[in-house]
Amino acid sequence: MTTVERTQVFLLPDLGEGLSEAEIVEWRVAVGDVVTVDQSVVEVETAKAVVDVPCPYAGRVVALHGAAGEVRPVGQPLITIVPLDGGDEPAGHATYREEERAGSGNVLIGYGTGHGGATRRRRRPRLVLAPEPTDVSPADAARADAARADVGVSAAPADPRSPAALVISPIVRRLAREHGVDLGTVRGTGPGGVIRRADVEAALTAPAARLAAVPDPHVALAPSGDGDVIVPLTGVRKAIADKLSRSRREIPEVTIWVDVDATGLLETRAAINAATPDAPVSILALLARICLSGLRRFPQLNARVDTEGQRIVQSAGVHLGIAAQTDRGLLVPVLRDAQRLTTAELAAELAATTAAARAGNLPPARLTGGTFTLNNYGVFGVDGSTPIINHPEAALLGVGRIVDKPWVVDGQLAVRKVTQLSLTFDHRVCDGGVAGGFLRHVADCVERPAMLIAAV
Repeated sequence: MTTVERTQVFLLPDLGEGLSEAEIVEWRVAVGDVVTVDQSVVEVETAKAVVDVPCPYAGRVVALHGAAGEVRPVGQPLITIVPLDGGDEPAGHATYREEERAGSGNVLIGYGTGHGGATRRRRRPRLVLAPEPTDVSPADAARADAARADVGVSAAPADPRSPAALVISPIVRRLAREHGVDLGTVRGTGPGGVIRRADVEAALTAPAARLAAVPDPHVALAPSGDGDVIVPLTGVRKAIADKLSRSRREIPEVTIWVDVDATGLLETRAAINAATPDAPVSILALLARICLSGLRRFPQLNARVDTEGQRIVQSAGVHLGIAAQTDRGLLVPVLRDAQRLTTAELAAELAATTAAARAGNLPPARLTGGTFTLNNYGVFGVDGSTPIINHPEAALLGVGRIVDKPWVVDGQLAVRKVTQLSLTFDHRVCDGGVAGGFLRHVADCVERPAMLIAAV
């Protein structure tokens, strides 16, 4: 069997949840590395999460398809592997797994590695490869040429007696750039003269190889002289933009609001936490409980519009979305069947879920499927908002900051803890009477928490 016949190309798997593409964040391997079955080979970012992708093949890497910052469609080549010489793979290391053959895409491991900072995910410029003398076999040279063609790097004019230096790994390129190493002076020890990370690290000790640092293209994002900063609309930012734009295009939304005295709610929270110090309850958890009570009374808002079927679908369970600001953008993790949770369970689940969302540890499935969203924008120090509905949901409750304000209590002016509640709803699922009834119920429960006990 020839090398070409034995080459195995791993395609970017189906990432689930309707995701059709992913952006390469960082390669975990380089050309020439030996990988085992299920070894993580690349970190990618989808519109939902950062994911480590394992490879179902074992062997030696001969090509990486795409550089860091590039977007790869599902089903397109991701990495090319050649089985190691010397016969069949060891038992237990089958080079093609059943779920891959079935196309299930069930190959992802480890969500959200916590790598933030979009600045390292920009598209990197392709390098011009400098000639360097090296002793390689014809087979290795041919393999390197094929790898070069796969990733689209170009070679500088070279001495015909020696092949061009080859740098494919984005990790190696970044390491060289950060330390000012001229790759044209580095001798590659990988197949076909491929420059590996160890080669760059060795070159760091050679003064002759140290030149002036190459400017990082991620820092100089502005066009010539005009001072503009260009931020590519990719990953989570692109998903947010697409979803909000679709919401505004398709949903005839209306926002109503009311100021409420939240003093009683704060006192109730203090009493609960005094009684159960080991299981503290947050204001957000109490507001979530109040929303669940309101949706039980007004289920029209726990719905979505099926435009193709020309129908309104009211959900049997409340899959409560919680808007959370993270380093990667605004995410809305979902608590499925939140109506089944006690207030203490709601508090614990909310704390764990929002923490995981900010750390980037939530799988894509936890960021979709919501039926109603609660947005506490008061944490940003604002009083009110007209938020955009989280498509395809039908409503969103927003809560402003709680501040001291003059308020009339029993005919007397007093200083109370006041907040503003706003409800944005899809006018297709209900009219103002239902929306106003829901918001008034929520406001009454905030002002008089005893009503919440009577309603559950």
